[in-house]
Amino acid sequence: MSADLMTIRQMCDAFDVTPRTLRFYESRELLFPLRRGQHRLYGRTDRARLKLILRGKRFGFSLEQIRQLLELYDPAERNITQTEAILATARDRLADMERQHAELGGAIVDLRQQIAEGESQLRHVKSEA
Repeated sequence: MSADLMTIRQMCDAFDVTPRTLRFYESRELLFPLRRGQHRLYGRTDRARLKLILRGKRFGFSLEQIRQLLELYDPAERNITQTEAILATARDRLADMERQHAELGGAIVDLRQQIAEGESQLRHVKSEA
């Protein structure tokens, strides 16, 4: 086996994923390991793709978005199209996250207020008893 290739176990250990996860990404056409009999062997491209998949998932990209972005890989044009698409998708996701963050901040303030009011009412009821 080439030193450049990794087994499924090595990939799992290196990226802290399960074999099931790798097989799932393969079924979704995100990874394309070599097959030698029953064995899957992952090369540099698969490792780079898995890094991007895991990063994309961490940022909340859908698997379909990730797949579409990975398909744009084209070293002949120095990945300009892919990089532009990634940046546009990342900007959209950041805007969504910032909106969600603001909404969550407002909900936290409201919940704190409701808790304070509930505690005040409970103290009042207890003091009258």
